Amino acid sequence: MNSAFLSQSVFYHCRQQVGSRHRTCKRANVGRKFFRKYGGFIGGGMLSAAVAGGVFASPPPASVLAAILALRDAGASGVLLIVKNYTGDRLNFGLAVEQARNRGVAVDMVIVADDCAFSQPSKAGRRGLCGTVFVHKLAGALAAEGRPLEEIVCQVKEALKNIGTLGVSLSPCSVPGCLPSFDLPPGEMELGLGIHGEPGIKRLKVATADEVVNNMIDHMTNPASQSHLALKSGDSVVLCVNNLGALSRLEMAVVTRAAISCLEGRGVQVARVMSGSFMTSLEMAGVSLSLMKANQEVLRLFDAKTSAPAWPNQSGVRVSGRSYTLDPPAVGTDVSSQSEGPLSGVMANTLEMVCSSLLQRQEELNSLDRASGDGDCGNTHAQAAKAILEWLHSHVVPGCPGQLMSTLAGLVQERMGGSSGALYSLFLTAAAVPLKDHCHPAAWATAMHAGTEAIRRYGGADPGDRTMLDALCPAVEELKRLATVPPGGHMAVLQAAVERSELGAESTRDLIARAGRASYIATERVTLPDPGAVAIATILRAVFQALGGTEAK
Repeated sequence: MNSAFLSQSVFYHCRQQVGSRHRTCKRANVGRKFFRKYGGFIGGGMLSAAVAGGVFASPPPASVLAAILALRDAGASGVLLIVKNYTGDRLNFGLAVEQARNRGVAVDMVIVADDCAFSQPSKAGRRGLCGTVFVHKLAGALAAEGRPLEEIVCQVKEALKNIGTLGVSLSPCSVPGCLPSFDLPPGEMELGLGIHGEPGIKRLKVATADEVVNNMIDHMTNPASQSHLALKSGDSVVLCVNNLGALSRLEMAVVTRAAISCLEGRGVQVARVMSGSFMTSLEMAGVSLSLMKANQEVLRLFDAKTSAPAWPNQSGVRVSGRSYTLDPPAVGTDVSSQSEGPLSGVMANTLEMVCSSLLQRQEELNSLDRASGDGDCGNTHAQAAKAILEWLHSHVVPGCPGQLMSTLAGLVQERMGGSSGALYSLFLTAAAVPLKDHCHPAAWATAMHAGTEAIRRYGGADPGDRTMLDALCPAVEELKRLATVPPGGHMAVLQAAVERSELGAESTRDLIARAGRASYIATERVTLPDPGAVAIATILRAVFQALGGTEAK
C-alpha cells in the first residue's frame, strides 16, 4: 500500500504481499487546511493524509498520531512526515513521531527549509515555504513506485538541497476576526515574507513585474547569502509561481512570464512551470517563486501521474526553447512609394482638425462613457488621434483617398484597440474601396454608405439602438444628395449632414440601449447622450470646418 500524510505531511509506503504477488493500495481523501490546500494534494502518487490545525497554527500531536496510526492500521509498513521548518510544527509532529515509534510504527520525518529570504538565518533556520509542494510530489512518486522508506527519505533530503523560495506581497493578510498582520503603506511591498502573515525582511517600492521578479531571483541566487540557491547558466529548473491568495489570474500570468523570461535571460533552462494557488496565506495579495534544480530523475518523478485533485495537469515538455513570436501581417496599404496629389494637403489638414477636436473632447467623452460603459471612450479616441498625428508628421499623405483610408484603417486597428478600433477600422476598410479610383463628391457619399453598412453588418446594431449609428446614419442619408447637388452646393449638403449627425447624437439620451455595454445597464440610469455618437458628430463637424465651413453648432 502506498500513501502519504500531509500538512506537515506524512508520506507512507508499503507493499502488501498477497500469495506470490504484490498488491499496491492507495488511499485518497480531500480536505482543506484553511489557508493551504493540503487536502487537495491527497491522491495516488502524492499524499495519503493531511492533518489540519487552526489558522496559522500547528495541529496538536494527538491529531498527528491519530493519522499515523490510521495509516498503520490500513497496512502501512512505513510513514513519512513532511514538516515545514517552524518551531510549533517541529515540536508537535516530532512528539507524534516519538509516540508512534513507541507503538512500533516505522516512521520518519523530513524538515523542509527552502526560504531564501535571510542572508544569515538565525538558529531557528530557514522557514518552510511553497517548495514543500515539490517534496510532496517527489516523495509521493517514489512511494507509488514501491521504494523503501529509507530510500525515499534519502532522495527527498538530496532534493531539498536544490530548492529555494522567496515571497513578495503588496498587502498583509488578516486572520478572521483580527486586524491585518502588519501595516503596509500604499506604493510599497514586502520582500521575503512567510506564509503565516508575518512581514518580510525588507520593504521596497512597488515596481513593474519584470523588475520585481528580477529583484527576487537576484536575492534568491546571491552567493553572499547563506540561504541562496546556487544557480548558474546551463542549469535546469522547475518553476512554481505561487499565488499567496489575492492575485488575479491575469496578474499571475504576468508574473509567470516575467519569471520565465528572467531565468532564460540568465541562461537557465526552465524545464517545467507551475502557476496557481498551491500554498496561500489567506487574502494576501502576493506571490512566491519556488525553484527546484532538476536532473532527468527529478523530472521523471515530477512528471509521474497523480490523482491528487489540486495538482495541475502538467505538460511533460520543456518550457524553454518553445517560445515563438509571429508578427501580425501588415494591415492597410504601404504608402511609402505613393506620391502626393491635389487632395493631399486638404486631407492632411482635415485629419489634423479631426484629431485636434477629439483630443479637446477626450475628458467629455470619458465622462459620457462612465455613465453607460467603462469610461474610456475619450481615451480610445485620443489614442487613435495621437497615432494619426504621429503618422502625419512622418509620412506623405497619398493623393489617392482610397490609399489613405486603407492606411488609416490599419492605424486605428493597431493603435485604437477595443471594439471602437474594430468598428472604425471596418468603416475605413469598406470606405476605401469606392475611393480607390474616384474622388468626386458622389464617390465620398458612396464610401460613407459602404463604411456604415459594414458597421451594421458586423456590429449587429441599427439606428435607434443608441450607438454611433444614430449619429452616422442620418449624416450618410443626407450625404447621398452629393450625387445630384448642383455645383457649389456641396458645402450646404455637408453642413446639413453635420447638423443631422449632431441631432442624432443628442437624441440618443432618450433612446433605450439595445447594443453595446450600455444595453446591460438599467434604462433609468442611462440619461446622457451616447459617447460614440457624440464622437461621430465631433468628427463630422471637424471635417466641415476644415473644408471651410464656418457655421457653428
